[in-house]
Order: sequence, then C-alpha cells, then structure tokens
Amino acid sequence: MLFLIGTFGLNFPIFISSMSVTVFHAGAGRYGLLTSTMAIGSVAGALLAARRARPHIALLLAGATIFGLGCTVAAIMPTYGMFGLALIVIGVSAQTFTTSTNSLVQLSTEPGMRGRVMAILIAIALGGAPIGAPLVGWVADKFGPRWALGIGAASGFAAAIVGIRYLVRYRRLRVHFDAGRIRFIIDDSDPWSEARQASGRPVESAI
Repeated sequence: MLFLIGTFGLNFPIFISSMSVTVFHAGAGRYGLLTSTMAIGSVAGALLAARRARPHIALLLAGATIFGLGCTVAAIMPTYGMFGLALIVIGVSAQTFTTSTNSLVQLSTEPGMRGRVMAILIAIALGGAPIGAPLVGWVADKFGPRWALGIGAASGFAAAIVGIRYLVRYRRLRVHFDAGRIRFIIDDSDPWSEARQASGRPVESAI
C-alpha cells in the first residue's frame, strides 16, 4: 500500500505546481498559498493521529480511500479556491495514511526484526518517488495536470483494494446490515501471533 501511494500519489510538488500554473494561471504567491493550504491538512492529520492510542488497519484503509477520493475531487475542481479546499482533505488523508503505516509496521513487528523491517519501509517510502515522479510529470505534460492527479487517485484506490484483500484474507472481514446501516466486522487478533503459537515459537509482545 505504501509503495503504491508513495510512488504515484505523494507527488504534490508536481500536482500543485502544474495545476497552479497551467490550469489556474496563478503566480508564485498563489502557488505558495496552495502549498500552505495543504500543510494545514497535514498538520491537522498529524494532530488527529496523536490523539489515537493505537493505530488500526481499518484506519489505514480509510486513509488510502479518502486519499483517492480527495485526488479525484481535486482533479475536477473548477476554481482555485475549491482546489485549495480539496488539498486540505488530501493533506489530512496522506498524513493519516503515512502515520498509520509507520505505527502499524513498528507495532506488528517482532523486536528482533524491527530494525530490518523499518529499513525496508524507509527504502520503499524514499525509493518509490524517483520511480513514479517522472511518470506523473510526463502525464502532466502530455495530457494535463488533471490526469496526473488521476494517477494519484488511482494509487489511493489501488492501495485500498490491497488493504481490503488483506482484511478479507487475514482478518476475516465481514459486512452485514444492522438496522439499515452497513457494519464491518474485523477480527482484531494477530494472525502472525497465531501462526507462531501453532509452530511452537514463543510469542513476544509488540513492544
């Protein structure tokens, strides 16, 4: 999930600058205002993440889905102001997604493996952008910045599909209707701990 969004979705300098100059014909000052607007969403997402006692896989899925929706809405916004409002949503969802990813990986990894797993996580987070940025930039030049934002939206939806597949396969995700409302049931037990118990290996706490 992080590879998809980190590679094709977190290319905000391309998205914001191309939309600002090509679509809205704004100058440097208004481009800086859009960047600050998105920063407001990022700070809000960080503050919301700090309030949570423990991350959850469902939150990661929600962050990816809202990121995809936010990029979709931003791509079709007709005015400068409405585009700025969409950037706030994208900032909140992106910060929620990245923070939840970092927390979940650390809390679900055995202490003896945490350093190596985090090294892989950082390699994916930092190594994906140089791969996806040229592609996103080419799409922005060839087809327009709105289509480039469409790639960001697709990365969010693709990451959400990966998350849903994980929940169905390992967390026994079930959907049912209760009093006219859709409810999702997720098994919160750790499937990897169960596997270690079955193999006779000692089970260690997350921290």
